[in-house]
Amino acid sequence: MLIFKLIPTVALAIELETAYNFINSIDQIFSSCVKVIFSILFFSIGGFPLIVLWLIIGAIFFTIKMKFINIRAFKHAIDILRGEYDDPEDEGEVTHFQALATALSGTVGLGSIAGVAIAISIGGPGAAFWMTIAGFFGMTTKFVECTLAQKYRIVKPDGTISGGPMRYLSAGLAEMGYGILGRVLAVLFSVFCVLAAFGGANMFQANQSYGAISSVLPGLPSWLYGLVLVVLVGLVILGGIQRIGAVAGTLVPVMCLIYFLVALFILLNNITEIPRAIATIISGAFAPEAVEGGFIGVIIQGFQRSAFSNEAGVGSAAIAHSAAKSDEPIREGLVALLEPSIDTILVCNMTALVIVISQVYNAEEFAALRSANKGAELTAAAFGSVVTWFPTLLAIAVFCFAFSTMISWSYYGERCWDYLSGGKGLIIYKILFLIATFIGSVSNPSSVINFSDATLMSMAFPNILGGYFLCGQVAKDLQNYMDRLRKGEMIAFGVGD
Repeated sequence: MLIFKLIPTVALAIELETAYNFINSIDQIFSSCVKVIFSILFFSIGGFPLIVLWLIIGAIFFTIKMKFINIRAFKHAIDILRGEYDDPEDEGEVTHFQALATALSGTVGLGSIAGVAIAISIGGPGAAFWMTIAGFFGMTTKFVECTLAQKYRIVKPDGTISGGPMRYLSAGLAEMGYGILGRVLAVLFSVFCVLAAFGGANMFQANQSYGAISSVLPGLPSWLYGLVLVVLVGLVILGGIQRIGAVAGTLVPVMCLIYFLVALFILLNNITEIPRAIATIISGAFAPEAVEGGFIGVIIQGFQRSAFSNEAGVGSAAIAHSAAKSDEPIREGLVALLEPSIDTILVCNMTALVIVISQVYNAEEFAALRSANKGAELTAAAFGSVVTWFPTLLAIAVFCFAFSTMISWSYYGERCWDYLSGGKGLIIYKILFLIATFIGSVSNPSSVINFSDATLMSMAFPNILGGYFLCGQVAKDLQNYMDRLRKGEMIAFGVGD
């Protein structure tokens, strides 16, 4: 009788061991593939990974070419966002605000929370300074790519919009007589974007959000969290951009406000420490100590994590902004330049100040989290050092940020899949996206971060190259737009009209 009673227990143990071995096998296979991909895409020139150098040069070039439009049109961009120039008759699927919210939901997320902690733990506090510099110049890169996305978007017979780098690279360069180059760059971008949708926008979010949730719900199995996330994401992404825009338009402002208020509360409670923290960040930017790679290493971390946070130059946000209701491409580009200022210059810096003030980036008790690249948990620890229940609130915010990023990026990848396949097999893409969600939940954080960096930042190669060819058109259109604005020729419909 005892033997028969033990049979179910033994069977359960075998099933659990089989499941564990299966999950472990997924992690090992994924980690091996990531090492190969990362080594190819992140080779260095003079100590700088080529992709980081590519982003720096592109952002500075576009800012000079557009005569610092990120400064001189900042107020006008806010007026546009407020709806002063919204024409209800304009073609598009979402409003300026919903487009910005959708794009921000893909950027103001774990890149601004976990990414900052990872950058500081690897590159020291000075990495936050270079993230800010990258965000400032990245505002113009966003302007250029999102203007082009509006200019070359396609309105399909059913009213849906297809736009983004894959469209302006192919159509824009074809107009200049570089049709073959344009098609090659468009295909490369689309392939990279689909992979990035699976990686940085999906696996990283699932992985880091699980770390934050498990810190307040110890014992939560990663596979169970992954399954729940798969169901929730699946319910939204099957509804298309309008449902995604509606969810993001509600979720992102609320989460941004909560996170902002929490961070502000911590900073106000440590207001006397802020000058010291700022001094530590600035000194660390130019005289880093104990940082791998020294001065170059801290710059690399700053720009690399900034690109992951605000995605300027990557071209992803251009896909969301192409769907906005507007007949003025420049206008949507101006709305887009607000993103890095919100995401990197504001949110990332508040996170950085909390991390530096709390000392979690160098305290011995958090060494295990730093070595494992558990950025979300490091930020939670920083917030929790002030008030014990903050990690619970932050865990909720992290989950919502991760969720909003995943649903927005599912749309980006879907548009690129649509371009590559001619609209066929979209359900296959969505199934693969949900599988990637589960894999990210159960995989090693370091492998997920490397895969995320490689897939996300590789999109910048074709996108910025195309931007060099097409930025002359953007500069002319910008001059025309600003001339008409100064002459009072722009129709203002009024906020809320």
